[in-house]
Formats: sequence, C-alpha cells, structure tokens
Amino acid sequence: MSAVHLQIQGPVAELRLDNPAKLNCFTVAMLGQLADHLEAIERLAGISCVLVTAEGEKAFCTGADINGWGDLSPAEFARHWVRDGHRIFDRLARLSKPTIAVLNGHAFGGGLELAAACDIRVMAPRATIALPEAGVGIVPGWSGTQRLARLLPEPVIKEMALFGRRIGAERALALGFVAEIADDPRAAAQAIAARAAELSPRAVEIAKSMIHAARGEDAGAMIEALGSAAIAATADRAEGVTAFREKRKPEFPGT
Repeated sequence: MSAVHLQIQGPVAELRLDNPAKLNCFTVAMLGQLADHLEAIERLAGISCVLVTAEGEKAFCTGADINGWGDLSPAEFARHWVRDGHRIFDRLARLSKPTIAVLNGHAFGGGLELAAACDIRVMAPRATIALPEAGVGIVPGWSGTQRLARLLPEPVIKEMALFGRRIGAERALALGFVAEIADDPRAAAQAIAARAAELSPRAVEIAKSMIHAARGEDAGAMIEALGSAAIAATADRAEGVTAFREKRKPEFPGT
C-alpha cells in the first residue's frame, strides 16, 4: 500500500507523505514511491506547481525509519540507502516545476533534507527543524551537509548537526529558510501555488534552471539543457534533422 500519494488538483500536484504513526519517516518503499511520482509529475502537462505535504499535525517528516537501515551492512548502507535517497532527493530538487514544502510539523534529518530539496518552504508556528543523526551514530546522508549548506549559514548547520539543537519557525524565517509562517501552512502554500499558475510556465522553468546553475545545483546539466532549448528553436536544427532524414548534406541557414 502506498505511503506517498500523488494528487492532481488543476494545475497543482500534491505529493503527500502518509506514515503518521511513525511521524512520516521514510521507508525503502516510500523512497521508491516518491521516485515514481516525481517521474510522473515531470511528464504531466499543465502542472504549474508541486506541493510536498504530510499527514498529521505533529510532524512533516522525522527522517528515515531506523528499521529500514539499522541492519544494513556498511556497504549496503552507503551504496543503496544513502545513495538512493540522495539520488531521489536530487530528482526533487531538479524538478522543472516549482516546488513548495509544507512543514505542518517537525522536519528532522531526512525530513529537513526533503524540505531543503524544494524551492521554498512554508512552516507552521510550532514546527521545528533539526539534524539529529549524531544521536543515533550516523551523519546526514541525503544532502544535509551539502544542499543545506547553500541555504543556511554554516554555524546554524553546525548548531544542529554537531550540538543537536532545534531551530524554531521564527528563526528559520529570519534566516530566510522559510518563506512564510502560517497557522495553516497548506492553505498558505496553495495560495502561493495559485499565483504561480498565473505566470508563464516556460519562463518559470527557465528561471529556475538559471538560478540552480548559478548556485551549482547540477550546473552542467542545467547549462546544457538551456543551450539545447535555445538551439532546438533554430532553423539550423530543423535543417539538420530534415537533411538527416532525407540522407543529404545539410545547408544551414545560420538562423
């Protein structure tokens, strides 16, 4: 049974974690379901924004289920659990659609890394963020020391990862990590998504790619994607394709 649901409401796609009994912590199955949904969203026409939400009020996501990785060998832990999770969160970060994490409750460890992979975040007043991995003898493995380091000051990340401290909503807002604090963060995110639906989808997609390239989020792929998009609109590209199909030498017009 799926514990990550995909729901489409007009131009908005919603990815919802549904494991509230375990504070929405990730299992191996949930990682796979998230990956499948991300691929589906990328191919859906008419989606202008993606919300990442969670069931329950206490937690957005408290990380990875220790029962999912606690008995893995060191090689399996590094090669599969950590690398698979990192790859899937990277896929979320590089989604062409704008994304909003709805922090209805606490976001710890992998949950914080999931939120960091989204473009912006909306947070409930009572929610907190933390990197508690050292408390169970591990380190952040799904970009908590990498992507998060581009979003928060180094001392703040160290405060969480090295000293086990939690950061509250007001401080997260002051640090620029969250866009808004709202009693109903999902409603606030839906209002932001509604505005996104009024904008040019292609302009939004390209602007996101440019910003990601500037900050080093898969810069090589972003630059090549933008270049390929530009060349695809040229007469040279059309002539090249036509000449190949007609098995003749192309005559490029240079436009």
